[in-house]
Amino acid sequence: MNIFSLPRAATDELYGDALQLLCDLIAIPSFSREEEVTAARIEQFFSEHNIACSRSGNNVWVRSQHFDESKPTLLLNSHHDTVKPNRDWKRDPFMPSIEEGHLYGLGSNDAGGALCSMIAAFTHLYSTALPYNIVLAATAEEEIAGAGGIESVLPLLGGVDAAIVGEPTTLQMAIAEKGLLVLDCTAHGASGHAARATGVNAITKAIPDIEWFHSFHFPVESPTLGPVKMTVTQIQAGTQHNVIPDRCTFVVDVRVTDLYTHEEVLDTIRKHVSCDVAPRSMRLRPSRIDAGHAIVSAAEQLGIPVFGSPTMSDQALIPVPSVKIGPGMSERSHTADEFIGLGEFRDGIDTYIALLSTLHL
Repeated sequence: MNIFSLPRAATDELYGDALQLLCDLIAIPSFSREEEVTAARIEQFFSEHNIACSRSGNNVWVRSQHFDESKPTLLLNSHHDTVKPNRDWKRDPFMPSIEEGHLYGLGSNDAGGALCSMIAAFTHLYSTALPYNIVLAATAEEEIAGAGGIESVLPLLGGVDAAIVGEPTTLQMAIAEKGLLVLDCTAHGASGHAARATGVNAITKAIPDIEWFHSFHFPVESPTLGPVKMTVTQIQAGTQHNVIPDRCTFVVDVRVTDLYTHEEVLDTIRKHVSCDVAPRSMRLRPSRIDAGHAIVSAAEQLGIPVFGSPTMSDQALIPVPSVKIGPGMSERSHTADEFIGLGEFRDGIDTYIALLSTLHL
């Protein structure tokens, strides 16, 4: 069975309500830690559909009508914060506009399309007796992996057994996702006058380490996620042109696969470089779900392709088996004149409904 050959599950009313919600969210600035008004609009949506909701900070969540503590619980999660629009936008990022079947606006693709299609599917199935419970959480601070987002809400939701995270994946299912280590590295030298043969240039000391980060390959590659990837992304040194710098600092972005722990990667790095290496956080772990898990089996029944994702989401902070799936394209995220196709959006609603209807946790 192929998901895209299924009859439409989304009624015109369901689709129209979800599209209006998405347009309303686009029109409200909701940068990370500034999502108060979008949280209120999501609350209003559930109130209009007679669904009781809870809120903590800028996070909103709802439970299926026939919630039964004896059943397993599935978490549906997506975020309503956005990055700030970059300078290349030609359109008003907060003015939702539809042209040639595309809805333009900040957050339309990342992750408003996934969030609103997920909310529509939940609303459609809210009173349906399923073999599991559903908790849907629309959360904040995803774009900055902030402590006030999904991580703060999980203890309030009760036990969850598995999760589906809504992000733009062209409706393919990510069954593994890379984690993230951000490293602050410091090479030390000794200051001196640039005109004299004195001092130790910290930039010169940093160069071999930077080259190591560029050329080193961890020996084991993940079948789904490929190699660990390390990229030097920022560098800073020196105070003025005639002073030999005694410090050179640089930042390394490390994308960790499911075959290494953060601790193993950090230990390997420290054995090979001479600079000081300090991780900003060890929270953002890689994830992988077993190929035989019920969610993956449901995807196989529906003909949904699976893959490993190089980009990070709130999966990194959800400590239960999880997958990532949603309408839209990851490549459009954080780009100028962001958009989602209306067909993609409606397919997202249908896909979530079909997946949730097929799933047996």
